[in-house]
Amino acid sequence: MPEFRLLGKKPTRQGFGEGLVVLGERYDNVVVLGGDITESVMTSLFRDRFPDRFFSIGVAEQNATTIAVGLALSGKIPFFASYGAFCAFRNADQLRISVCYNEVNVKIGGGHAGVSVGPDGATHQALEEIAVIRTLPKMTLVVPCDYMETKKATIAIGEMWGPAYVRFGRAAVPWFTTEETPFQLGRAEIFREGNDVAIIACGAMVWEALLAADMLAKRGIQARVINNHTIKPMDIETIVAAARECGAIVTAEEHQIHGGMGSAVAEIVAKNYPVPIEFVGIRDTFGGSGEPEELMEKFGVTWREIYAAALVAIERRDRGSTGLRRVIDVPTYTPTDGQP
Repeated sequence: MPEFRLLGKKPTRQGFGEGLVVLGERYDNVVVLGGDITESVMTSLFRDRFPDRFFSIGVAEQNATTIAVGLALSGKIPFFASYGAFCAFRNADQLRISVCYNEVNVKIGGGHAGVSVGPDGATHQALEEIAVIRTLPKMTLVVPCDYMETKKATIAIGEMWGPAYVRFGRAAVPWFTTEETPFQLGRAEIFREGNDVAIIACGAMVWEALLAADMLAKRGIQARVINNHTIKPMDIETIVAAARECGAIVTAEEHQIHGGMGSAVAEIVAKNYPVPIEFVGIRDTFGGSGEPEELMEKFGVTWREIYAAALVAIERRDRGSTGLRRVIDVPTYTPTDGQP
């Protein structure tokens, strides 16, 4: 039975905005830069509370990043937030050289992540930035699972030293963690125990993983669900333990399967304890316009795909085959003890 219960729905971007306000209250050298989408990425909460420490740079992501570098070198703790499609790609050179090469204390908030952005469409749905950001030396990358964890992650990267990027979304998504739920940068958390298969997820896919685990339990399969929120530095010990103790892994992310969190997990597993791995994510395509739930289903990033992938991974392990693929019949989700 899942340990977590749905508390409601809130956008992770709200957690980001509230986290900025907490940092602003704790440290008078925290400043925030906006890129003309202040309301959309919730930096408006900081602007309204600390107007003298908020700077609107306009639609100029590259310029905003270099200004943030100058502010950091002057003793400030600057956050720059925009859509991930812009702040991770349009200013990739500035992130690589100005921020990471110089190991400057700049923080980036990448909004509109994943297809759950909804109607804004493919150009605004960041689906590749994990692959890019995790390769940058010195960079910390966090993909929190819900509103509360995004708030914690924002505070945490503000209180650490060095370049950091937090990824968050637009739409209201399940909120199920609390103030008491453990969170520490660089440490994955086991959200559900089990030894039959490990489901390693990040972002909004953690809740989908819990739903999949609930359905797998109805078949007598106990899935270990791991909230792998810190993509870099990743918790190698927890990942390897999952491979050793479960013998089969499913990764789940609202991101391209190429180069994302799943690829990072595979690198660790291949080196330390190879086991069958199945990957749930966006499969080499751009997103589209639609309602968030419709797009999640269309692009195959729901509990159903995780459920099917878990059965395939288990079968591959049990047959000793790394190449077996077959279609799995997925049942209709039925809630257990108050689950949605």
